[in-house]
Amino acid sequence: MRLGWRLDADFASGDGWRVIQFTPPGSACSVIFGKNVTAAAPGSAQGLYLIVSDLEAARKDLLDRGIEVSKPFHGAGDVHAGSDVPYLFGRTRVSGVDPQRGSYRSFASFSDPDGNGWLFQEITVRLPGRIEGAATAFNSQNDLAGALRRAAAAHGEHEKRTGGHDENWPDWYADYIVREQSGEPPPS
Repeated sequence: MRLGWRLDADFASGDGWRVIQFTPPGSACSVIFGKNVTAAAPGSAQGLYLIVSDLEAARKDLLDRGIEVSKPFHGAGDVHAGSDVPYLFGRTRVSGVDPQRGSYRSFASFSDPDGNGWLFQEITVRLPGRIEGAATAFNSQNDLAGALRRAAAAHGEHEKRTGGHDENWPDWYADYIVREQSGEPPPS
């Protein structure tokens, strides 16, 4: 597949039914496409989200595969709510990634061959309760490096508050990273 997704299943029957299941790289979630799987017309699905931890890397991967992807953008207002059509077609976009690099705030869009509209949404830090603490994982070296940089910055503030070098910094970093991914408050 041009997207570079793993093919998990391809089942068909003689009555015009077919289901194909793909999993995007680094994802624990699969996507199903098919014929006679739904009554929806091809191209009628708009605003299908694919969550990524590195928007630029995801964009580059599709561009390298010859797939047209929008430039990064962020919302023109506060938190996005409602129809995704303005995001997909540019009516409420501001060029570039979110200036504060806020999680959930940077996007890129593309369409599949049927005309369905997809949005990449960059999420680097989950909101509280949106991921299991036991599921701490990194999809790339860049993801892990980013988590370590954020932990280092937070640990620097921790050492300022405590007034000295923390000999137990490896455990503090680990606790910080697990808490960050699970949406829990950082360690004190």
